[in-house]
Amino acid sequence: MSNAVERLCGREPESGLRPLRPFAPEALDFLSALSAALLKDREAKAYPDVITFAYFCRKAHLARLQEEYAGQLDDRLGRGVVFHIAPSNVPINFAYSLAAALLSGNGSVVKASSRDFVQTRIVCRAMEKLLAEDFPSLAPYVCVVTYPREAQDVTERFSARCHARVIWGGDETVRRVREAALPPRAVEVAFADRYSLLCIRPEAVLALSADELERLAKDFYNDTYLTDQNACTSPRLIYWAGEREAAAEAGERFFGAVGAYARQRYELPAVTAVDKLTAACRAAMKLEGAEIVHGPDNWVTRVRVKRLCPELYDLRSPGGFFLEYAAPTLDALRDFVTPRVQTLSYLGFQPEELRHFVLENRLTGIDRIAPVGHTMDFALTWDGYDLIRTLSRSVSAL
Repeated sequence: MSNAVERLCGREPESGLRPLRPFAPEALDFLSALSAALLKDREAKAYPDVITFAYFCRKAHLARLQEEYAGQLDDRLGRGVVFHIAPSNVPINFAYSLAAALLSGNGSVVKASSRDFVQTRIVCRAMEKLLAEDFPSLAPYVCVVTYPREAQDVTERFSARCHARVIWGGDETVRRVREAALPPRAVEVAFADRYSLLCIRPEAVLALSADELERLAKDFYNDTYLTDQNACTSPRLIYWAGEREAAAEAGERFFGAVGAYARQRYELPAVTAVDKLTAACRAAMKLEGAEIVHGPDNWVTRVRVKRLCPELYDLRSPGGFFLEYAAPTLDALRDFVTPRVQTLSYLGFQPEELRHFVLENRLTGIDRIAPVGHTMDFALTWDGYDLIRTLSRSVSAL
C-alpha cells in the first residue's frame, strides 16, 4: 500500500477476487461473530452508534434481512470488489457500507474517515481479531483503510481496480471522487447532500405523559445532537401538522424537553453557539415573517417560518438549530419537497399514511419514512437504492 494509506483491518484484495453469493454463509457467520464481539467490548458500550451497528449484525436480524429476499437472489453473484468512500463526519457509516457489500457478495476496500474516531478503531480492532483468528479467508473481503482526502492518487488507484464504487459525502466529495475514473463496466452509487424533516401532529405531543415526553426528547436527541446534525437523516425542519395555537403550545413542550435532555449531555462549544445565533439572524433577515423563538438558553435554537421555500435547505447550523412551520395539513410539502429531501420522520402519523401521501402526490423526494428516534437506522434499501441488487449481478440463462 501507499505510504499515505493506513490499513485498519483486513488486506487489500488482489485482482481476480472471486465474488460470493448474496447472504453467503461465511459472510453471515463473520458479521454475527462481529456483533457478539462488539456487544462484549467494554469500550464499545460507551458509544451508542457502535452498539446499534452490533445489533444490526446480530444473527437473528441478518436472518430477517435474508428472508426479505427469499427466492429472489438465486441467480445472483456479487460484482467483485467495492470501493467505498465513507463520510468524514459520521463515524460508523463505513461499517454499514462494508456490511451491505459483504451481504451482497463482494469484497471491499473502505476508505474510513481520516478523522481519528474511537468508534472506527473499536470496530476495526474487533474485525481484525476475527479475521486473524477465525475468518482468515475473508481478510481480502474486509479491508478498511484511511488516508488523507487530498491523496487523489490513492483514490484513483482503488477506483481503477473496483467493480463498484459507493460514495458517501457532500456534493463536493462526490464531484472530487468522480474525477477518478472507473473501469467501463463498474457501477457507482453516490449518496450526496440530502435534507430531512420531522412531521408532528401537535396533539401527539400534548397527550404525552412526563415519562413519555422524556423518551421522545431522548429519541429526537439521538436523531440530531448525537451526530451534531451532520447526518443527512437528521431533521432540520419541524413541520407541525395542526392549528398554529396548538403547534405553538406543543412546540414549547417538545423543545423544552429536548433542551433539558441536551443540556445534560451535549457540550455546546462557543463557536457552535455563535454559528447558531448567526444562522438564526440570517433566517430572520432573509425570510419574510420569520421569527426567532427565544428560549432559556442556546442549547435549542428555533426559528418559525411563515412559508416553505427552497432557501430553507441552506439555512443550517450544527448543535441544535431547527426551523419550524405550522399548517393544518401536509399539502405545503407538495411544492417544497425536491430530490434533495431524504428522510421524513414522524410523530402522530401512521407510516402508511405518509407513504400514501408521497406516492399519491408523486413527490420527487423523500426516500425514507421513519419514526422519531429511528432516522439513522440503516437498511439495505437506502436513498431509494436496493443495495443487495445494485451491488450484485444477475446471471441469466435462456
